[in-house]
Amino acid sequence: MAHSLSIDRTFESRWKLLDAARDRIAVVDSLDSLMEVIRSTARAVCSSDGVSFVLRDGELCHYADEDAIGPLWKGQRFPMTSCISGWCMLNGKTAAVADVFEDPRIPHDAYRRTFVKSLVMAPTGSDTPVAALGVYWRDKRHFSPREIETVEALAAAVGDAMKKCRKPSQSLTMC
Repeated sequence: MAHSLSIDRTFESRWKLLDAARDRIAVVDSLDSLMEVIRSTARAVCSSDGVSFVLRDGELCHYADEDAIGPLWKGQRFPMTSCISGWCMLNGKTAAVADVFEDPRIPHDAYRRTFVKSLVMAPTGSDTPVAALGVYWRDKRHFSPREIETVEALAAAVGDAMKKCRKPSQSLTMC
């Protein structure tokens, strides 16, 4: 019984962090501000070892920002069809990957030099996603529905903020 209470308190505290992050996301007025909020909150909300903010740049995925225990892919671009973030945006679906080296959607060579063993990648909207939020762990793990819902809730808040901040005459990176 004590273990169950501890788990409930952990999730309750994460949901409070998620609510605070969503409140901060709701008032951003630029893409830079949005990425700063994600960078400063998402790891704590998800109890993860890393977070990446990925933008669609034509047929490429641009790893625009990250906060991680070690460098990942910040600033790099990969073809949409050869990375998990591209798969998420192209399919409009979340990917929960317990072992990055067992999933055929993952470019294994790109992950060999990193700490990443498990991840959840979620597109930031239900229509045609133009971004994805990646959350990473250094250990192989299976994800509970609550953990996946947490990443999806953050990604949905990001998608809503991006719609609000993007103007039709501006490019995505110029919110």
